[in-house]
Amino acid sequence: MKTKLRVPDSAWVIATGAALGLFGVFLSEAGGPPNMGLCIACFLRDIAGALGLHRAAPVQYLRPEIAGIVLGVVIAALMGKELKSRSAPSVAVSFLLGALMMIGALVFLGCPLRMTLRLGAGDLNALVGFGGLGAGVLVGVVMLRRGYSNGRWTPGPALTTWIPPALAVGLIVLLVAKPAFVFFSKKGPGSLAAPIWAALGAGLIVGLLSHRSRMCFAGGLRDMMLIRSPHLLYGLLATLAAALAANLALGKFNFGFEGQPISHSEHLWNFLGMSLVGMTAVMLGGCPLRQLIMAAGGSGGALVAVGGMIVGAALAHNFQLAASPAGVPVGGKIAVAAGLAVCLPIGWIMREK
Repeated sequence: MKTKLRVPDSAWVIATGAALGLFGVFLSEAGGPPNMGLCIACFLRDIAGALGLHRAAPVQYLRPEIAGIVLGVVIAALMGKELKSRSAPSVAVSFLLGALMMIGALVFLGCPLRMTLRLGAGDLNALVGFGGLGAGVLVGVVMLRRGYSNGRWTPGPALTTWIPPALAVGLIVLLVAKPAFVFFSKKGPGSLAAPIWAALGAGLIVGLLSHRSRMCFAGGLRDMMLIRSPHLLYGLLATLAAALAANLALGKFNFGFEGQPISHSEHLWNFLGMSLVGMTAVMLGGCPLRQLIMAAGGSGGALVAVGGMIVGAALAHNFQLAASPAGVPVGGKIAVAAGLAVCLPIGWIMREK
């Protein structure tokens, strides 16, 4: 009798984290923005700009990594017979929290994935952001313990499962065809990109692994605080270790606060921006990477949250809320403070008795 070999779940999480760290450095080395080889928030922002939702010329590009991740998740879900449509009743709240998550990320200048990649490259500003992420997750955990819920999942129409892959394929077609109505940066981070085949391939692998491992950067901290489980935290540590090793090998490690690419040293707003990301991630059930994975796997609530992130990116750049290496504008500071203030009553009101 043959025994089926089963890979431990922790091995999948570690493999996913290692892939994220290595691909994050590899894609930057292959032409992508420095310390931003993979950043879900930044790449959704670039896509929003390419489609004309904002006109910040330095950040406009149809990132194939996002399309690759979506298609990788769909392939993995089909192989495991897990591609099922699910919807949540709190659609408006999911959209709002997604927008606030993006605003917090753009004030910090990166999602939790990029925060980890930056830390692996020696950027100590990311260490401040990590502290903020932990603080935001802690507040979210307190909400969970007091009964917070964003609604129960219910089965949805099967047709909705094909919306994310259709959008991903459409993005690739537009990237290759380059029609006149799509904007491409001539300078700045949006003008820096790895070859399409490399970016798409890396995205596919990340999508396949992330679906299997349920990788989530905020989730690792949440589970450690809530149920004392380090399972998902192994993925964050693996990402950090892989990125650190790759940067050291390539001579790209730059330890300190100053002179870091696409980063700023306004520590309070690095902390608070990532606190907003951490809090909204717990309230939504996952960080930006996890939201994208869940959306591609059939979660209607996560798909709405990703839509909120794209709109949040448009608002952040159209209304000058997003930070830059020069610092955080006044509007961005107000938006983060307001976002934190909005999340607290939502967490109090949306409690299951």
